[in-house]
Amino acid sequence: MARVSESVGRAPSMTDVAAAAGVSHQTVSRVLNGSELVKDETRTRVLAAIAELGYRRNNAARMLVTNRSGRIGMISAHLVLHGPSMIAVSVQDAGHKAGYDVSLVAVEDFSPQSLREAVGRLRDEAVEAIVVAVAHREALEQVRSLDTAVPVPVVVVQGVSTGQPMAVGIDQEAGARMAVEHLLDLGHRHVAHLTGPLEWVEAGQRRAGWQLAHEHRHVLPGPELVGDWSPRSGYEAGLRIAEDPDVTAVFAANDGMAMGLVYALHEKGRDIPGEISVVGFDNIPEAPYLWPALTTVNQEFSLLGRRAVELTLQALAGQVDPSTELIRPELVVRDSTAAPGH
Repeated sequence: MARVSESVGRAPSMTDVAAAAGVSHQTVSRVLNGSELVKDETRTRVLAAIAELGYRRNNAARMLVTNRSGRIGMISAHLVLHGPSMIAVSVQDAGHKAGYDVSLVAVEDFSPQSLREAVGRLRDEAVEAIVVAVAHREALEQVRSLDTAVPVPVVVVQGVSTGQPMAVGIDQEAGARMAVEHLLDLGHRHVAHLTGPLEWVEAGQRRAGWQLAHEHRHVLPGPELVGDWSPRSGYEAGLRIAEDPDVTAVFAANDGMAMGLVYALHEKGRDIPGEISVVGFDNIPEAPYLWPALTTVNQEFSLLGRRAVELTLQALAGQVDPSTELIRPELVVRDSTAAPGH
């Protein structure tokens, strides 16, 4: 590879990369834009030159030439929680692989003011589209107002219902039904449910799945307790459940609450799964290493990110009201569930 002398005080340019790699300026541009017309050997040489020189594309210059920023905006909240954080990571990763920078704006809530401010920040960056990960029912109503207020495509990736246009999501109701049907198939009846905060759309969808699983079997559901996604709320619910001899199985709406629930049951001397089976939701990295290992519902966040970016690109290409099917989650059976009295 040819060497290029460094210019003091000047960032490396595309011309410097071309000289270092021994190719034309146009070839470097084709590599940066993901063209398939470049030979693998040449692409490798150009990428090596980019890495060696520390070249960074000038997005402002690129926008002047193409009238496109190559940037997608994303608005998200509650990033301390597993689901929202993984959604944000998956969209960013998929966007980067598709050749787009992703600008993430994290907000504490989805008030009208915070939403306007987040959109304003992204518009200042000339984003070509905005992906919104929402959690609350009120927030979804606010996001729908963006369809006419923002002159770029808006894609929703959380709190999504079947057939919703400009949206991609994981089928929360189906995942909850899988979890509860697994417990019913083991012989449990009247499965208790520890819900998430019901102002969250996905908490309501998981609750609906719990109810539908019982309706399908023509049995009444067990007791319902409300949590707030935290292990602490799971622990408090577990203390109450431990005192109820009729409860033999619990479906917790996320793994964090399931962890607290399991801890409380252990503390009260209730055997899992011998006396009480527990199922969570999310399949957090710690789930296989709890004692016992937690049966849970896995959400494929990487696929969600890819679908969200694909949908965004379709919208940018002019497809009217593109929509996708909800992604079906998968039940992961581990040691925290067994037949009653096992």
